[in-house]
Order: sequence, then structure tokens, then C-alpha cells
Amino acid sequence: MSELDMMSVNAIRVLSADAIQKAGSGHPGLPLGCAAVAYELWMNHLSHNPADPEWENRDRFILSGGHGSMLLYSLLHLFGYGGLSKDDIMQFRQMGAKTPGHPEYRHTVGVEATTGPLGAGMGMAVGMAIAEAHLASVFNKENYPVVDHYTYVLGGDGCMMEGISSEAFSLAGTLGLGKLIVLYDSNRISIEGDTDVAFSEDVAKRMEAFGFQTLFVEDGNDLAAIGQAIREAKADTSRPSFIKICTEIGYGCPAKQGKASAHGEPLGAENVAAMRANLGWEYQEPFFVPEEVYSHFRKAAEEKAEAEAAWKVMFAAYCGEFPEMEALWDEYHGEGRKKAVAALLADEELWAGGGKPEATRSLSGKMINHISGLLPNLVGGSADLAPSNKTVMNGTGYFSAEDRSGRNLHFGVRELAMTAIGNGLMLHGGLQAYVATFFVFSDYTKPMARLSALMQLPLTFVFTHDSIGVGEDGPTHEPVEQLAMLRAIPNFHVIRPCDAVETAAAWCAAIASERTPTALVLSRQNLPPVAGTGKGALRGAYVVKDCEGLPELILMASGSEVAPAVEAAGVLAAEGRKVRVVSMPSMELFEEQGREYKDSVLPPKVRRRVAVEALSGFGWHRYVGLDGALVTMDGFGASGPAEQLFEHFGITVEGILNAARGLLAE
Repeated sequence: MSELDMMSVNAIRVLSADAIQKAGSGHPGLPLGCAAVAYELWMNHLSHNPADPEWENRDRFILSGGHGSMLLYSLLHLFGYGGLSKDDIMQFRQMGAKTPGHPEYRHTVGVEATTGPLGAGMGMAVGMAIAEAHLASVFNKENYPVVDHYTYVLGGDGCMMEGISSEAFSLAGTLGLGKLIVLYDSNRISIEGDTDVAFSEDVAKRMEAFGFQTLFVEDGNDLAAIGQAIREAKADTSRPSFIKICTEIGYGCPAKQGKASAHGEPLGAENVAAMRANLGWEYQEPFFVPEEVYSHFRKAAEEKAEAEAAWKVMFAAYCGEFPEMEALWDEYHGEGRKKAVAALLADEELWAGGGKPEATRSLSGKMINHISGLLPNLVGGSADLAPSNKTVMNGTGYFSAEDRSGRNLHFGVRELAMTAIGNGLMLHGGLQAYVATFFVFSDYTKPMARLSALMQLPLTFVFTHDSIGVGEDGPTHEPVEQLAMLRAIPNFHVIRPCDAVETAAAWCAAIASERTPTALVLSRQNLPPVAGTGKGALRGAYVVKDCEGLPELILMASGSEVAPAVEAAGVLAAEGRKVRVVSMPSMELFEEQGREYKDSVLPPKVRRRVAVEALSGFGWHRYVGLDGALVTMDGFGASGPAEQLFEHFGITVEGILNAARGLLAE
């Protein structure tokens, strides 16, 4: 290691320790322990251009151990990303700063993914590697490798303990993702102390069993050994690579080095001073980095810009020789989605209504195949439930180790990793992705769905078998509280359509969404077409059956309960009652409408309201108010034929009538 290299590595350590000390909170252990690893990767191997962080063919780097965010911020600052200044470093963890406690996508230039929940970055990295491989199969021509980059992910013992990493890496090995390289910060310490208390397995053997090339670096400060391992990892393009690097948490700080206390608290002023002395860092001023170090990083950044410049020359020649591929490239990177939405809105057959009773999962399957013809970059799959979820795109093949061109994905029974991978597909760019499972198993997707919303990724979730309509499989497979759970996530659209028209609207809304994920919640059982459904579903709620003048009572429902609500309204109308039926497939879309529209659908003067949904009533009170009633589930389901379950739990026309008449009698 040259003196300049050593100073550069230590600059990362000093900036990290100073920022955490000033903030009074943070995690110095990882930045100090992994500074050399990250420096070697970013300086000598990572293909990136700080002047253009959005370059399509850049290598991706994900810090899965997001608590070590100062490692990433220090690198971004030193390389000159997005004007991330010294002041930004000094504002670490402060309100409004570009340097929040954990890395946040869209918030800080150069951050490829929001990380913090351990293991999440591992799953997202797999998604990015799948995206790279698929796009390469679509666009690359002889002598024109326009998509040709690596995905690196750095994480520690905690990331490897979390089950999501095993789910994701099992699939990565099966798929032979040769451009995925995992850097394992093996410091043998977690918050509670030595990892042996709960984590004594041979992680490298596990990764080898998954199908990874496994490499070992004995000293996490040995730049030459780290570099050699990275080169060996890149040389094996048939298998993903796993590099175990033995590091020491809190390296350089004598009182904290190798101890659990280095993980998640400032080192302390005296220890920061001792660290400087121990590292031979002669500058006592906090946050000071000598000009020769900055100059070293600036020169490297300028050299790295040359890689993009060369790529642009190649890409221009590629577009000249293959103009049809240039048009396709533009379609994949934004234009296609807009065209698809316009085509869907203009397709009169989708909005005509009528037809035979059909499950919305089946109707969704038809929409997926229709959209796949409009949107060539639509990719997706299911957690081993595609035949039930109806999520197969016919004639588009399956992505595999042998065929990278397939647009269908076999995720296996891995809902949590599936969702992280879906996030990675979207983060990479160039693809529109969907993931699918039974609605009751949305519980398994929740942590990564939350990240979808936080990162503003318009990932589409297809959740089928949406209620007690599941029937004989019983309460373990009958969702109750899941709809309320998803509705509680900020920036997350939940759409539960009632028929073919609303299912078309649901998919149209999902594809049109630019920064919000969408969950389509779909029935197992056949549902009849409902007269009055239409494009109003795009606004979240609308009137499907009305009366003259101001109604006495409003019935509100979603999904399979809209048809019985309409039927109940007909009975009440025959009794001389003025009743309106509002289909509300999406509370979130409805809340995005203006006050005038919302009041036109749900007039404030009409206080008698009944909400009908074969799931938990939690969340409906904002619409029924103190004077309304709920016809919803108060407990878990049961095992039996679906029609008997609806009868047993009172989610029927008669149940709606009883609730309505009770309000009208008051």
C-alpha cells in the first residue's frame, strides 16, 4: 500500500469518525473496518462516473449494511458526487441533510438503494444483476456490449444472518448470475458481542452450496489481496462470487477495535484523538482532508469519466448501425410505459363492461398478457404460484441460467427475497416489474414493500385469493388484516377491483404510476360484471348505482362485495329508499382527488353509510363516521366452501340489508 493509498483509506475513516462524533450518534464500526475494502473497490475496480451518476452502464454498488452509511458518504464526497460537500458530511444525521442516518435512494446522489434493514441490499443486488443479464440479452450485439456491468454488494454478519440473504442467494446461484459479487465484511461481531453466540456456521460453505464461487481475503486492510480477489471474482462469469474478507470492527481505534461497542455509538472525543494518533493521521482539525488526497480522488474521477465517454462513442455507433435498437432502448427507458398507458386508456373493449362472471385474478392474467404486448420491458413472476396467480406472460419465455431473454421469473417460494429482487429490477432501470403471491402471504413481502414505497419505486404487486373466498384452505390462507396493513403504508396504492373493467383500471393505474408501488388485490372466486363500472375506478372511488337527489344512505364496497351491495341497493330502492352505491377499489387513489370530487361521491350531509368488505373493517371508519356501520370481518375465517363462509360471516346481501335498515330506522 502506497503512502497516498494509506492516507486515502484513513481519510475515509477520519471523516466517518468525525461525522459520527459530531452527530452524537451513528455506527463507526463498519466504516473503520471496511475503509480499505471500499477504497480498493471504488478506486481500482468499480466502473462509475461521479460526474454522471445516472450513466446506464455503470457498475452498481449497494451498501447492504446501511448503518455504515458514513462509509458511503465519505466515498461520495471524496469522489465529488453531486456536490456532496464537507458541510454535508458535517450535517450527518441532521434534519434536511443529504447525509441521513441510513442511505436513502433519491435523497443522496450516488446512493443506489435505500438500505438499513439488514439483508435487504443483498436481495436488491440480486435484482440488479438479473436486470443487467436480461437487458444484455435484449440489447447487446457483436462488438457492441452496451449493457455490460457488475453489481457489487457489501454487507456483514447481520446481513448474512437474515433469512432474506439465503433466499436471494439461493436463487442467484441457481440463475448463475456471474456479474454479482458479494463482499462479506466478516468481523465476527454483532451488537450482542461475538457472533459465535448465535452464528457459528461456515458461511462460505453455505454460499458454495448455493452455487457461488467463494474467495477469501485474510486481511481486510491488504489492498493487493482485496484487489486480486475482486479480479478473480470478475473472471468467473458463470457463477456469482462471494468474497469473505476478514476485517476488524472499529479498526484504528485502540479502545474500540474488535469490540461490539464500536458498532453503534460514537467513539468518544478521546478515542477519536487516539485513533488519529494510531493511524498516523497528523491533522487534528475535525473533517480536514489534505489537498493531495482530494487531488488523488479528483484524478481518479476524471479517469473514470473516460469509461463513460468511450461507452457513449460505442453507443452512438450502435445506434447508427441498429436504429431499431435505439428506438427500443428509448422505449425501455421511459417512452414505452407512457405509450402503453395511452393505448390502454384508448382501448374501448377494456372499458365496455359486460361478459361472464370471472375471477379478477383471471382477468388480471389477461391484462398481463395484453400489457406484455404493449410493454416489451415488462418482467415479473410469482413465488411459485404463477398458475394460481395467473401471472405468466405467454410466449415470452423464462429467465434462467441458460436463457437470459425470458421475461417470466421463477422466484421460488421466496416472497421476501422476491420483493427485494423486484425492487432491484426497478432500481436498475430499463424494466417494469411485477411480483406475485397469495394475498395472505403479503405478510412475507411487507418489509420490502415498505422499502418500495420509501424509495418511490412503482413496483406492481399481484396478490390473489383475497378473502374468505379462498374457501376450503381455511383461516391460514384467508387474509383478514392484510388489506389494512398495506393501506397503512405511506405512498402505497392498494386496488381491489370488482370486475373486468375495474381490473383494467387497476393495471392501468399501476403502469401509469411513476413513484408509487401498487398492490392489485384479486379474487379467487368468479365475480359478476357490475353495471356502472368504468374509468371512474382510476379515481379510487366513484358512483356505480345512484338515486335521484341526495341519497338517504350510501353503501360503499370494494372487490367481491360491490355486486352484493348493488343488489342490496336494488332491494332498498324497491322499498322506496334513496340509496347510492360507491365502488371504492382504492382508498389511496380516492384520497389523492380534490375535495370537490370527493364530496360529490360521498356528500358530507349523508351520514348514514355502510362499508362492506370481506376483510377487516380497520380503516373504513374515516368514511362511515360515527353514524355508519360496517359489514366486515371481525375475526379469522374458517375452512369450508366459499359461499358457505360468506353466509356464515354475514358478508351477504342480507347482511348488508340488515345494517342498512338498522341505520335507516334511526
